[in-house]
Amino acid sequence: MVSEGAEARRTRTLRAEGALKALTSGPASPERVRRVLEQALVFAGAAFVAVYTPEEDGDLLCLVESAGVPRTLFGLRDSYPRSGSSPVADSHRSGSPVWLGPEELSANAEARRTPPRDFHLAVLPARGDGGGSLLAVSERPDGFGTEDRKCLELIADAVGCPAPARSTEGRELPANAFSLAMDSGRVEVGDDILKLFALTRAEFDGKVETLLGLTVPEDLPSLMSVVEADHMSIGDRELEFRVLQPSGPPKWLRLRGRLLSGGEGRPATLVGTVGDASKLRSEVTDVARVQRLAAMLATAGTVRDVSQAVVSALRKPLQADRIALAELEGDRLVVTVLDPPEPESWPELWRLEWRSEWPDAPVRAMPTLAAALREGRAHIWPAGTPLEPALAEVGPGGLAVLPLPAGNRMAGACLIGWDTPHDFGPDERALLTASAGLAGQALMRAHAFDAEHELVGMLQRQLLPRRLPKLPGAVAVARYLPTTAGLEVGGDWYDVIPLPDNHVALVIGDVQGHNASAATLMGQMRTALRAYAVEGHPPDVVVSHANRLLVDMESDLFATCCYVDVDMEEGSAWYVRAGHLPPVLRRPDGSTEVPDTDGGPPLGVVAQADFPMSALRLQPGTVVALTTDGLVESAEADIDDGMQRFADELSLADPAHLGQVADALLGNARRSDDVALLLLRYDGMALRPLRESWTVWRVPEAVGHTRRFTRRTLRSWGVPRDDTDAVLLVVSELVTNALVHTDGRVRLDLTLLDNRLRVSVADSSPRTPVKPTSIGWEATGGRGILLVEAMSEAWGTVPVSGGKQVWAELVLSLSP
Repeated sequence: MVSEGAEARRTRTLRAEGALKALTSGPASPERVRRVLEQALVFAGAAFVAVYTPEEDGDLLCLVESAGVPRTLFGLRDSYPRSGSSPVADSHRSGSPVWLGPEELSANAEARRTPPRDFHLAVLPARGDGGGSLLAVSERPDGFGTEDRKCLELIADAVGCPAPARSTEGRELPANAFSLAMDSGRVEVGDDILKLFALTRAEFDGKVETLLGLTVPEDLPSLMSVVEADHMSIGDRELEFRVLQPSGPPKWLRLRGRLLSGGEGRPATLVGTVGDASKLRSEVTDVARVQRLAAMLATAGTVRDVSQAVVSALRKPLQADRIALAELEGDRLVVTVLDPPEPESWPELWRLEWRSEWPDAPVRAMPTLAAALREGRAHIWPAGTPLEPALAEVGPGGLAVLPLPAGNRMAGACLIGWDTPHDFGPDERALLTASAGLAGQALMRAHAFDAEHELVGMLQRQLLPRRLPKLPGAVAVARYLPTTAGLEVGGDWYDVIPLPDNHVALVIGDVQGHNASAATLMGQMRTALRAYAVEGHPPDVVVSHANRLLVDMESDLFATCCYVDVDMEEGSAWYVRAGHLPPVLRRPDGSTEVPDTDGGPPLGVVAQADFPMSALRLQPGTVVALTTDGLVESAEADIDDGMQRFADELSLADPAHLGQVADALLGNARRSDDVALLLLRYDGMALRPLRESWTVWRVPEAVGHTRRFTRRTLRSWGVPRDDTDAVLLVVSELVTNALVHTDGRVRLDLTLLDNRLRVSVADSSPRTPVKPTSIGWEATGGRGILLVEAMSEAWGTVPVSGGKQVWAELVLSLSP
């Protein structure tokens, strides 16, 4: 009994044989060669396929035709020496197939220039008269299976080998032809082409940029994919574009070109023709559309990018009314792109399953679709075909379902629907089949990219503060935008650190580089700055300590930062810059200021560096803005212009809604670099605490002097006598502990806010007092901390510069 899998594989081979037979029944032509190569994308699961043929008078095997993604993704060359050790040359000399996996390729220096990704390579002798070779690339982990190899053998027999095309150098160009030197951009054009561009021979300077400048801007990306060698493979190209006219609407032109190899070390030449598209047949553009789709998918980074590339490549050429692309996750189709996006354009079942931005449609409700996915080939149903409602409403005039294969599984499906009866021609069927194979592989790559990008984003979010603290007399908001350039992890960070005595530290910084090392160092620097700040150091000492730490770490990276210490009670601030942008101030009247002050070098560059402090005065309503260079610097404008633009945008903002201000400032941010933004609006403290301090001298009467100072202070603050006794007891115990168990200076600080009194005693010892677990009746000490705990609402210790501070808070019975 033949298994279902074996039957499916045999069916695939038979389908490939039938398709090749139909394609090779007509006369030989370059277009036929390309159509034959495209069958390797469909039936053998290849990502790229090409034909190499020998030069007539040289020692090179030249690439003459290709299909699929650009060959540059795999480091493949446009020519190989016949006598070399490349797989193409080996197969050509021996007349036998060559099958190589990633390990063999990495050991073969001539196989490719660089190893950007793992892939499998196959080279088979082509049976045509030219004596060439068929080369195919597979990105599937298991490479080319048995049935894939059989399909490639069929294609190698059918492809034939066109001779390498010759350059037009030294010959007069036809009136509709052109020849473009890919290295210099110089182009020779015929008279008819100049007329199509509304140019005279005297007006044309021979530069391809002159012709590109006359095209409609929206068509430039597709044109650039043809005239830039890095985006091309050797072979035929075809596309339509528009050129501006002196009067009237733009004119549609069609370019047919062929990139000719110049040989190893010599520049390639693009030759071809340009004609009026309105006078040409429209059904011969499928080759260009498949090639354009392959180029778009090669640069698509995310699942959404892949989906949008498929939609833009298929909907307009097919004149479809709706198109959907979805990933297959378990038994559900998770839709990534709908065109049109309005819910009312889609079946009722889909609208019921509209769980988030897009629907999440169950496959079990569409058995016809489920069968198509299991079979793994494109299905087309004309108007009037009985289908379940969830599919019938997608295309009442005709429906095409394209399963998107990737390796040994289905990555998803593409549904294309028409409202009016649609006639499916053979060219459309070939376009759909070729597009499905390209899209499936691209969807799998993008899915892996999205997963890695999410992991990178999660790492970045874990290294940044989860939430900002509530501040006395101020509001702070922060934003972080990661870069969208690949999987790069940025090194930008921010922090808001509450400090004693109603001080707040604002920190923003940027570590050099965009990788995991930069993100790790960012986390280390953020932790170090926070630790030095809570010890009570002034801003210049905090930054200096962080600088020495980074130097001692012997890292190859450096970091910039700006550290601002804001005194919420006084409305003043001191800030330090280490190679970073200065803070921007927005005054209550809307005016802005970018302080022009000296700063120090970036952290980690010089061990003994000075970091001068600069002062700021803050009126209630002032906004302090800190940002990184990703928001203000670009290739088009220098950083000073960017800072001025940032200040102007901040001036126009309404500081009453600080979150909206932050969102607006990030509205035009470039995503080629990550961006951090930290805003603080200083409102001033409605109620300022009362403070007094006393330096305790090491004399026999030290505790008595401290008690008398405390009693006078409490009396001046209006503290009742009943509360005073408890405070004096706590003061006595804390000061006595500091004098007995430490050396050096001792300082007492008293702070009263509302009805809460904070008693703080600082000394030079870092050792934290330990509360005894038990005390015998004969013990002579150890009861002080227990008394402090009994008399206080709360108590604790914090590290300060050169020692610690032991504090206790008491609730007083003050009258309002």
